[in-house]
Amino acid sequence: MDAWKRIKALWHPEMYHGWGRQNSYFEGWYIKVVNASRDGAYAIIPGISMDDRGSQHAFIQVLDGIAAKAWYYSFPESDFHPDPNRFALCIGPNRFESDGIFLDLPLLSGELRFTNRFPWPGTLLSPGVMGWYSFVPRMECYHGVLSMDHRIAGTLYRRDRKEEVSFDGGLGYMEKDWGRSFPSWWIWLQSNHFSGGGRNSLMVSVARIPFMGSHFNGFLGAWLFEGTLYRFTTYHGARLTSRLEGENLYITMTQGPRRLEISGSREAGSGELRSPIRGEMTGKVNESLQGILEVSFYVGDRLVYRDTGHMAGLEVAGEVPEHLMC
Repeated sequence: MDAWKRIKALWHPEMYHGWGRQNSYFEGWYIKVVNASRDGAYAIIPGISMDDRGSQHAFIQVLDGIAAKAWYYSFPESDFHPDPNRFALCIGPNRFESDGIFLDLPLLSGELRFTNRFPWPGTLLSPGVMGWYSFVPRMECYHGVLSMDHRIAGTLYRRDRKEEVSFDGGLGYMEKDWGRSFPSWWIWLQSNHFSGGGRNSLMVSVARIPFMGSHFNGFLGAWLFEGTLYRFTTYHGARLTSRLEGENLYITMTQGPRRLEISGSREAGSGELRSPIRGEMTGKVNESLQGILEVSFYVGDRLVYRDTGHMAGLEVAGEVPEHLMC
């Protein structure tokens, strides 16, 4: 039964994949919410952790992107209840689904609803953002993009401040990871707060990926431009160059005639989140939710779009090479 549930989940990255796992495994959903006035920005991360000795616990991490502070709430494994047929997850009294979340945490409580979601389109042979790599067994980490962009309605109550924060008209983003460990180094960035109007959203993930006894540097890029998704990925033959200069990051991705040039900077500090090492949440990663991304989109030599993305999630973790080509 557990094997069948895992096979079914292969074509549904949003669903739980850890059926029957007992050790050295993690799974976590990343839910970013930013209100319309941009003075409320959170990353809410529910998940499950199983260390190499078989000790298990569920967790919910909360990153306050404005205060640059994070909280980690641990729950007994018995409080973790995923639905085998869709993305619907309960951790204690907290609920998480594709269409919204309900929180009852010491820091935050309330309910948010998500509409007009834009998930990564899947096919039989390419069920998610990882393409055919989704079917490769025993990879260190798998990745899924559940919604590049969606609208939010609802209110969260900040208990420590006795303050209600409206998210009506806000914007959200959702992705997830599962496997044994995060890579030894990675770059990740995301924003769907562009000033030029239209439905625009950007996500880029670059990492050192163990594979068949060796490793390679791979990347996944998604550019949702005016409602059309443009993909820049290693398995589609795209090319990427990156450069780090202090707190500044420069990335160029090329796929056929399309080119995306990105410069990013971290602003206003970052909060410290936990990350998995062999299933155990003992790693550390600093993330900002107030990054700034300058984006230029070309087709051939023609500049199609140039704008600035705000409220950007940005992570540069591990020993990232200062100069990178892949």
